[in-house]
Amino acid sequence: MTGDPLRRALDDVWYCVGESRSFRPGRLRAVRLGEEAIVVGREESGALFALRDRCPHRGMALSAGRMVDGAIVCPFHGWQFRPDGACAAIPALARRDDANFASVRLARFAVAEKSGLVWIAAGPDPEAAPPVPEVDFAYCGQLVEILEVEASFDLVALSFVDPAHVAYVHDSWWWRPSKTLKEKVKHFAPSPYGFTMTSHTAKTASLVYRLLGAVPEVEIEFRLPGVRLERITAGHKRLANYTFASPLPDGRTALINAMYWNLPVLNALKPLARPLMRQFLGQDRDVLQVAQRGLDRKPAMVLMGESDVQSQWYFSLKREFLRARETGGAFVNPLAPRELRWRS
Repeated sequence: MTGDPLRRALDDVWYCVGESRSFRPGRLRAVRLGEEAIVVGREESGALFALRDRCPHRGMALSAGRMVDGAIVCPFHGWQFRPDGACAAIPALARRDDANFASVRLARFAVAEKSGLVWIAAGPDPEAAPPVPEVDFAYCGQLVEILEVEASFDLVALSFVDPAHVAYVHDSWWWRPSKTLKEKVKHFAPSPYGFTMTSHTAKTASLVYRLLGAVPEVEIEFRLPGVRLERITAGHKRLANYTFASPLPDGRTALINAMYWNLPVLNALKPLARPLMRQFLGQDRDVLQVAQRGLDRKPAMVLMGESDVQSQWYFSLKREFLRARETGGAFVNPLAPRELRWRS
C-alpha cells in the first residue's frame, strides 16, 4: 500500500470478510481487502482457506473457477492448485515437457472463523495483531448486515467512537425519540489495542433495551483496526452488538454489524429487526459518503472538545501500532483512564 500509513487501513491485521454461512463446501468466493484480491474456499472437511485470487499463468481470477477433487481449477487453462497454494497440475504439459511447476505457489492468507463470521489476516504475522472478536456467551440468535460505504476506512472507523453524531444521524422513532441534548459522563480505561467505556447503567429509552425487560448494564470496547464491541447484560439476558470496518478497493469500506442474543423470543423478531438494522446502518453510510466528498476537497479534520477525544485516541493507537511494527517492539497502549463529558 502507498501513501501516509496513518491515513489508511492497517495492512497486517484481521478483517471481517463475511458470514460463515456464505462460504460453502466446494465453492469459491472472491473477497477484497483493500486492493488485494483473495479467493476463499471451504474444503469438504469444513476447513477454510484463503489464497491470492490470481493464477500466476496469465492472471486469471481463480474465484471464477471451480473446485474439483479438492483442488481449485483455473477456468482459463485448467491449472490446478491445492488449498495450501501449491500448483498440483498443468494439464497442457506434454509428456516430454520438462517444465517444473513444483515451485509455483499462490500466496496464502491466514483465515479464522469465529462467532459465525470469517476473518482474514492482511499481513504475515497475525499472531501479533489484535485478536479476532468473539462472543463470550452461548447465543441462540444472530443477525448480520453488511453495507458498502464510499468513504475511507478511517472515516468509517471514527464513526464508531463519535458519540455526538447519534442525535443527528440516527434520529429515528424506534431508536432515539428525545430531541433534547443532555450532558453525558462516561468513564474510559485502556484495554488491549484500544479502550473501553466501563460498564454503566443504560437509559431505557431505546426500543432495543426495552425488549430486554430490565434496565441493562452496557460496556463498549473499541480496538484496532476498526472494531466496536457493545456488550449488554440484563440479569441472565445477554445481547452483543458488534460493528466492524473492513477496507475495500478504490477507497471504499465495508460496514459490518453483527448482533447476537441468548433470548429465544428475539428470534421471532428477526424479520422486523433486519430492516431496522439496515436503516440504521444506511443512515451512517449516507452521511459518511457526503462527508467523504468534503474531505476529498480538503483532507483535514478539526477535532474539538471532549466529544472528539475518542477520535484523537484512535489516531494515537494507530500511531503506536505502526511504531511497534516498524521497530519490532511491543505495542504499548498510550492511553490512560479518563472521564469524558459531552452532550448528545
